[in-house]
Amino acid sequence: MRAGIVGLVEELAPVTLRIRVLGQVDYLPVWQEMQAFTRNRTADTPDEVWLVQHPPVFTLGRNGKMEHVLAPGDIPVVPIDRGGQVTYHGPGQLVAYLLLDIRRSGLGVRELVMRIEQSIITLLSHYGITAEGDREAPGVYVQGSKIAALGLRVTKGCTYHGLSLNVDMDLEPFQRINPCGYAGLQVTQCKDLGIGQTPFELAGELCECLAAQLGYGALEWC
Repeated sequence: MRAGIVGLVEELAPVTLRIRVLGQVDYLPVWQEMQAFTRNRTADTPDEVWLVQHPPVFTLGRNGKMEHVLAPGDIPVVPIDRGGQVTYHGPGQLVAYLLLDIRRSGLGVRELVMRIEQSIITLLSHYGITAEGDREAPGVYVQGSKIAALGLRVTKGCTYHGLSLNVDMDLEPFQRINPCGYAGLQVTQCKDLGIGQTPFELAGELCECLAAQLGYGALEWC
């Protein structure tokens, strides 16, 4: 009887999403840590979100074309293993890396992408901002300008990489690339839309929105 009760309690216990706040860190070491985490995880490894900001860097996805990197100047260009084309990361941008076992959750990749986008859309709606996703060009847009980019790597049913939300940053480096491979694509940020919070002040709300969309019952801040 006791074993049956314990099993029932475990079944009813909320699935926890671990949140790690890493601060501002260089891109390459975090990328390597994501790869190692994913390579070494087991069926019992809890899912995690890593919250970071990066010094200025352009990242170029697996199918990315250097022709979309127009004039990088002194900002490094790092070819990486996520999907998508080129994007920019820099101070004042909230980056959330999603280390998830989607086999366990039963989510398909397209459904996962849509739920991540909806998390950002819901967050922005709390501040009176109407945003939308784009099925043909993943990300979140406000009146046609991109405010959040999304790129994932899925290996053996597990994801890494994630999303970046422009909060309060220098947007000039986006002019040095065709963002996500689209010439002339305009970008925007939370500050210019009247949202005064810092990236990590928004992080808690974003994680709550992600948890709700992805089916987690609790957050554990590490």
